[in-house]
Amino acid sequence: MLTFSLILAHAKINLGLFVTERRPDGYHNIETLFHRIALADRISLEPGASIVVKTDHPAVPSGEENICHKAALLLQSELNVSAGVTITIQKKIPVGAGLGGGSTDAASMLMELPGFWRKTVDRQRLQAIALRLGSDVPFFLGSGSALARGRGEILEYFDLDIPYALLLCYPNIHVSTPWAYRQITPSGSGTVRDLRAIVAAGMRDPSTLMKELRNDFEPAVFDAHPQVRQVKDSMTSGGALFASMSGSGSAVYGLFSSVAAAEPVAEHFKHQGYATSVTPPHFRVR
Repeated sequence: MLTFSLILAHAKINLGLFVTERRPDGYHNIETLFHRIALADRISLEPGASIVVKTDHPAVPSGEENICHKAALLLQSELNVSAGVTITIQKKIPVGAGLGGGSTDAASMLMELPGFWRKTVDRQRLQAIALRLGSDVPFFLGSGSALARGRGEILEYFDLDIPYALLLCYPNIHVSTPWAYRQITPSGSGTVRDLRAIVAAGMRDPSTLMKELRNDFEPAVFDAHPQVRQVKDSMTSGGALFASMSGSGSAVYGLFSSVAAAEPVAEHFKHQGYATSVTPPHFRVR
């Protein structure tokens, strides 16, 4: 067996997030654009007699409730594997932040564990397993950014170059995604949007993003947690060309002309005890 000393599981942000309708199965249809950022969890794999998950974050379960444990268990069954694995997760992505931290970790397991166990699995089967784990998990199986519809599993990948520094702030507030969905009224699926075209135009003129994009979760989260609204306002007043909450919150990101322009705002948030991360312009996951 192989030992993977380090896997980087990158976080995502949402450029626009429109909740269009509630589905008969209880999920919601959305329209959004997923994009990976520099912030990443670090995961190592070691041979083991059973599936064991270790983590350094007190809010992340280390037993069977951990999404990586669930992913490994599903793969064991799919691949008819009896061998185990010890999964060690060094959390860098905040929990309950709308950044896909658990989803990217689970997707990393789906991609790396078959080779670790000297097995192969086709993409379609992986996609099916990923959707069983969570609506955001399928995105992290692909490369590049993606336009997402349905629950988030209908994906159109493409290359997105963001020429701005991206400042991320997590105001130490855990937002439950099921709670967030219960707070909003879907906006309806009648509006025709070309999110790819909107975002492409926004990379040339960020005012387009301000005019055309929104996150449908913001009103409910801002009402329940005014600090999140304050973070977005501070981003804007600090020079962000565009700012938005990611996912169902509570992390907020802002696009700045340069890393140097973002740094004073990052320092402001750090003095408040908030976690920050800066993704440089033109960042791509290798």
